[in-house]
Amino acid sequence: MIGNTWGGRGVFSRRAFLRAAGFGAAVTAVSCSGNEQPGAAPPPTTASAPPVSTSARPSAVPPDFDGLRKRLGGALLQVSDKGYAEARRSFNPVYDQRAPAAVAMCSTTDHVQACIALARDSYLPIAARSGGHSYAGYSAPDGGLVVDLRGMSAVDVRPDGTAVIGAGARLIDVYTALAAAGRCLPAGTCPTVGIAGLTLGGGLGVLTRKYGLTCDRLVSAQVVTADSVVRTATPSNEQDLYWALRGGGGGNFGITTSFTFSTEPAPSVTVFQLGFTDGAAAVVGAWQQWTAKAPDELWSTVVITGGRTPTARLTGCFVGPQSGLNPLLDEFIAAAGKPANRLVQQKSYLDAMRFFAGCAHSQCTVDSSPRATFAASSRILSEPVADPAALVDVLDGRTDMDLLLDSLGGAVSRVDPSATAFPHRDALGTIQIYQKTTVDKHEAAARAVAQVRDALGRIGARGGYVNYIETAMPDWGTAYYGPNLSRLDSVARRYDPDVVFGFAQSIHRT
Repeated sequence: MIGNTWGGRGVFSRRAFLRAAGFGAAVTAVSCSGNEQPGAAPPPTTASAPPVSTSARPSAVPPDFDGLRKRLGGALLQVSDKGYAEARRSFNPVYDQRAPAAVAMCSTTDHVQACIALARDSYLPIAARSGGHSYAGYSAPDGGLVVDLRGMSAVDVRPDGTAVIGAGARLIDVYTALAAAGRCLPAGTCPTVGIAGLTLGGGLGVLTRKYGLTCDRLVSAQVVTADSVVRTATPSNEQDLYWALRGGGGGNFGITTSFTFSTEPAPSVTVFQLGFTDGAAAVVGAWQQWTAKAPDELWSTVVITGGRTPTARLTGCFVGPQSGLNPLLDEFIAAAGKPANRLVQQKSYLDAMRFFAGCAHSQCTVDSSPRATFAASSRILSEPVADPAALVDVLDGRTDMDLLLDSLGGAVSRVDPSATAFPHRDALGTIQIYQKTTVDKHEAAARAVAQVRDALGRIGARGGYVNYIETAMPDWGTAYYGPNLSRLDSVARRYDPDVVFGFAQSIHRT
C-alpha cells in the first residue's frame, strides 16, 4: 500500500494554499490456507516464524470470487456490481482507466487473510488501499484485487497516551480523535491520505522536526503476511519486519491492518506564511541556511511556483507562541528580503492541522475533498544547493508546476539512518516536483516532471522519497532506500518468498 504525506488535496489544495495571493478571512490552501471450505472464514492465525519459500509453488487456481464474497459477508464488488465504478477509483483521475477484477471492502483482519489467500493461490495481483493516494496508482492494480481497508478505521486513544489506529483511517479523522483526547501525532496534512501508506513510507509532516517522522512513533503493527498469517511486529517481536515497516514503503511485506503509535500532548502551534513576489533565488538561499540551524520547534517549507518569473512563498509552523517565532522570521527576512505578505497566527493543534489541510474556515471531512489530476516526483536535498538560482531556474517558463522544499532535520536527524528503513535522516529536506494537469495531458506533464527531476539531480539534489513514488525514477531502489535497500530486499524475500505482493517497483524486484 503506497501512501504519501502531501500527496492529496484538502477542501482546497495545498498548492493552491501556498500560492494564495492574500491572507484574508479564508486563507486557502495539495498497496490462509487456500484449502478452506468455500464460504468458511479463515481462522485468525498468528505465528512468529517467517514464511518459508516453497521450491515448488502449487499451480495457480482460478480465483474463487464467489467464495471470497461469502467470506466477506457480501462486501466484494466486481465489474458488474453496483458501486464498483466508485469503489475502484483512486485519488488521481489519471488512473480511472484501471479495472481491478474486484474490490474487497474489508472490515476485519479475517477478511484481509481471505483476500491474501485468494491472491496467493490464484497468482492474482493484490494491493491494499486506505487513502488511494499512490502517486503511481499502485493501489489499483489492473485486473487484480484491491483490498480496501477503509472499513478498518477506528482510532482508540488509550490512557497511557498510545493510539491504536486502523489501517483505513484517514488523517483528518486521526487528528480529530487525537485532539479530542488532548494528544498529537506527527504526520501529513492532506485530510484524505491514509495513515497506513503515510507511515510505511516514513511520514513527513509539519511536526517532524519536533516529534520525528510518523514511523518514528510506531510502537507496534499488526501485519498479515503472504502466508495469510497475522503477525505483530514490535521492537522485540518480528524485529526485521518492524524495522522494514518504518520507511520501507507500502505493499512490500504484507498488508498492515493496525498501527499502535506513541503520541505527545497536543501543543499550541503558531502558523505562518511569507509571500514574495520576486527574488525567489534569494528566498531559497536564505531558507537553506535558516532551516539548517533552526530549533526543533520550527518547521518550514518553501514553494517555488513556475512561470516567466518564478515566485516563492515560505510557510510553516512553530511549536510554541508567536513571541518565540517572530524573531526567527525577522532573521529570515533580513536574509531573504521583505515579503509582500506576512501572516502569523497562533492555533490549537487541531486548528493548525485544519489550516494546513486548507479547511480552516470550512468543513474538513474525507467526503468533502475533491480529486486532483497531477504528475509528480521528488528529490532529496542532502545538503544546501550551491547555486540557489540554478534550482529556481529549472522552473523558468513552466506554468502549473511547483517545487515544494520541505525541511527535515531536528528530531528526524537524531535517528541513525540504519535504525529504520527510512534512509534520508541526514538530509536538509525533500523536494517535491508537482505538475497540475489533466488526464489527456498527463503523459506530457510526466515528461516535464522528469526533465525537472533530472535537472535537479545535475545540481546536486538526488535520491527520492518513496511516498512520492514515480514509475520513471532512475535507479529507484537506491534513490528511495539508499544503503537500506539490501536489508529491505532480504526482509521482503523472507516474508514474501513467492512475491505475492509483487508490483512494478516492489523491493523484491530490484
